Amino acid sequence: MTALPADSHVHSEFSWDTGGPDSAARGTMRATCERAVAIGLPALFFTEHLDLEDAWFTDPEDFGDHERHLVGEDGVVAVPRFDVDGYFESVESCRTAFPQLRIGTGLEFGQPGLRTDAARAQLDLDAFDRIIGSLHTVPFGDRRAEPTTLFRRLPADEVLRRYLAEVPAQVAGDGPHEVVTHLDYAVRYWPEEVEGPFDPRPFEEELRGAMRAIAGSGRALEINTRRLRPWIPQWWAEEGGRAVSFGSDSHTPLALAANFPEAVAMVEALGFRAGRDPRELWRR
Repeated sequence: MTALPADSHVHSEFSWDTGGPDSAARGTMRATCERAVAIGLPALFFTEHLDLEDAWFTDPEDFGDHERHLVGEDGVVAVPRFDVDGYFESVESCRTAFPQLRIGTGLEFGQPGLRTDAARAQLDLDAFDRIIGSLHTVPFGDRRAEPTTLFRRLPADEVLRRYLAEVPAQVAGDGPHEVVTHLDYAVRYWPEEVEGPFDPRPFEEELRGAMRAIAGSGRALEINTRRLRPWIPQWWAEEGGRAVSFGSDSHTPLALAANFPEAVAMVEALGFRAGRDPRELWRR
């Protein structure tokens, strides 16, 4: 049986959408490490959110109770500054407490194609072991918004196509992210109650085009295991993708490494293979 790879997309109390260190809504870094040891996960990366948007709006109902206080009366989201010093202190504490677990540092960098200069002005990005790049928002008027908010305002197919059209800009240039995460982010919020279950085939051209842009940049694609979609690794391989990571996008300990055995079997069937270290990307 193939050993589990590292979970390369994990959040703790240092991510703004978990409610912070005093919140009972989400798990802590220490509790997540305890869970990793209990399930035999050899390694993980704590990839905390780095979102530097200054004109991002949302509908309040799109935020949970523990994060709704971040939404202003005008709908603009005010993301608190990342506590980088506290984060590194907590990582070192967990490395001492859990020597059998390989704990990597990381960031989930939102919209890196737009915010790299701002990020470098705030942080030493080279201090992190793995940076994954996310596309969470797309333009809407003079602001940006998440797909879940836009599905109430625009036809569903237009929202998804706007999202996918933004992907090339997030992988162009010399952004610091080596992995593009949850390409299916907009699909998570697909309005099934109106449109029915999501079918990727009407969007195959746009999805494959986004994958080609990522592959052309030399970056890896994350197999996000929150919900397994077999067409993602299949089309990724067919469009020239050479490397993948595995990420649960967990915000609670129980979600850590969700569906990893199934995801591993899926990508092995397409010729991707593990490296010597569980923290390495899988390549073909």
